Amino acid sequence: MARKHDHDAGGPADLLAAKAELRREIWAALRAAKATRFPGPEGRIPNFVGAEAAAERLRGTDAWQSAGTVKANPDSPQWPVRQRALEDGKLLFMAVPRLADTHPFFLLDPEHLAGSARQASSIKGASASARPVGFDQLEPVDLVVAGTVAVGLDGARLGKGGGFSDLEFAVASEAGLIGPETVVVTTVHEVQVVPAGQIPTTDHDVPLDLIVTPYRVIRCPRRTRRLAGEVRWDELTDEKIGAIPVLARLRAARR
Repeated sequence: MARKHDHDAGGPADLLAAKAELRREIWAALRAAKATRFPGPEGRIPNFVGAEAAAERLRGTDAWQSAGTVKANPDSPQWPVRQRALEDGKLLFMAVPRLADTHPFFLLDPEHLAGSARQASSIKGASASARPVGFDQLEPVDLVVAGTVAVGLDGARLGKGGGFSDLEFAVASEAGLIGPETVVVTTVHEVQVVPAGQIPTTDHDVPLDLIVTPYRVIRCPRRTRRLAGEVRWDELTDEKIGAIPVLARLRAARR
């Protein structure tokens, strides 16, 4: 049997169970609303009907228009966002899935693409246009785009359980690439938006500033983020550290 998407997640068992249950509820709700796209929502950041409309709505925000550099997740629902970043002349850093490389980001320069912005911003097409880079080669980021399973009106974010978005944020913060003023956004279907307080959080979870659906922009209460570079080593399994080269190097440097 294939392993669960969150099999290597760390943290209190009751918190992990509550998050897993909420994911199942959201995936089921998306199916019931007929709002999912291939290959289905379960076990992933769900691709949703209206992703392009949400990307266009994000495109109209002040946060987007003032950003010169964008860091984005590689998941399908944010493909339209990545495409528009390149079309609008923004430098784009796209995470390698599961950070499973010694150079865990693709650097996409809109001035040097092998094909169209649509092609270059896909997971498959990025390899033809992008230059693989490590955290030490990133530039300061103005806008972070995070993939989401569920999001609260208070800015709480629930991912698919692997913890990679938070890890990226922590390590990039340590490198000085993300600061307290960096705007963090997500694009989602309306079904994925839940009331404030419904998503269980920990101190290291990164709160969102903007939630964008095909129909509206939700501005979340600004909250203090964790200290830069605060990687929660006690919540990381040896398996996960070993599978992510940048974490393995950081742990070795601590010893």
